[in-house]
Amino acid sequence: MSDNPAIEAIKKDIAENDVVLFMKGTPMFPQCGFSAAVVQVLTHFGVKFKGVNVLADDDLRQGIKDFANWPTIPQLYVKGEFIGGCDIVREMAQSGELEQLFKDKAVVTA
Repeated sequence: MSDNPAIEAIKKDIAENDVVLFMKGTPMFPQCGFSAAVVQVLTHFGVKFKGVNVLADDDLRQGIKDFANWPTIPQLYVKGEFIGGCDIVREMAQSGELEQLFKDKAVVTA
């Protein structure tokens, strides 16, 4: 897997950014409701994050699914750890787990 440029790009993004959202579209212009929902949650907490548009690259789109062994997009990573997709992020936000995760991982929030 390490000779796959898409996987290498994914690893680099996750290593270089505290919070990365692999999504359809961009944070300013999400291309699906699930991606928009996760952007909204992150924005609500004031989290600075990197949005990666998987629609721009088919290899990346498949690569992120293979990398996480998770079939759907969006996918949220915090400090290198795969958190989950839209439903998981929303549930964690509602229960307070997501805010606690940001605190535990020392992610800066507004």
